[in-house]
Amino acid sequence: MNVFFSPLIVKKLKSPYGVGLFISLLCIVLFFIQQDTLLAYRRLDITQGQWWRIITGNLLHTNDWHLAMNLAGLWAILMLHKQHYSSIGLLLLFLVLCLLQGLGLYLFFPTLLGYVGLSGVLHGLFSYGVIQDCRVGFKSGYLLLAGVIIKVAYEQIQGASPEVVKLIQARVATEAHLIGLISGLLCAAIIYTLLRIRHKA
Repeated sequence: MNVFFSPLIVKKLKSPYGVGLFISLLCIVLFFIQQDTLLAYRRLDITQGQWWRIITGNLLHTNDWHLAMNLAGLWAILMLHKQHYSSIGLLLLFLVLCLLQGLGLYLFFPTLLGYVGLSGVLHGLFSYGVIQDCRVGFKSGYLLLAGVIIKVAYEQIQGASPEVVKLIQARVATEAHLIGLISGLLCAAIIYTLLRIRHKA
């Protein structure tokens, strides 16, 4: 029993990987208990006062492929950018991105009546992470930033890959990717500005 509470395991759980495990388990549990009717992003229900859907819709998925791809993306981003996060910082950033994602869709895409999935938030985490790469001098950050901007811009013009649409059995909300990208860049800019102000003070 003590192996589960060894210092190494406890340290990992308190790291960004612990936050990733929490998010993954939450998404998996919600997928299997099928709470779409209560938690999915549905514009009409939000308009009637069910504001929690703005956040919780990001945690739901259409099928097992959708869930698997999003969780794989989450862990890839964590492994790529874990050095930029504390566990609390990552959790707060994730919650803020979920909020901005839902609000962005609600305010700027009134024709999008329903949405579930983590991909928009993942675009936010990724764009935030590559900005941090750029800030600390990683030249690869600029290439990754250019790549994600080109990808999202292409999706706005051409739409998502038909193969992905077939896998998740739903339309890919490319609007969510755009909102996620902008939200991640916005969060990075705010954090940078606050750090500059703190440094000058």
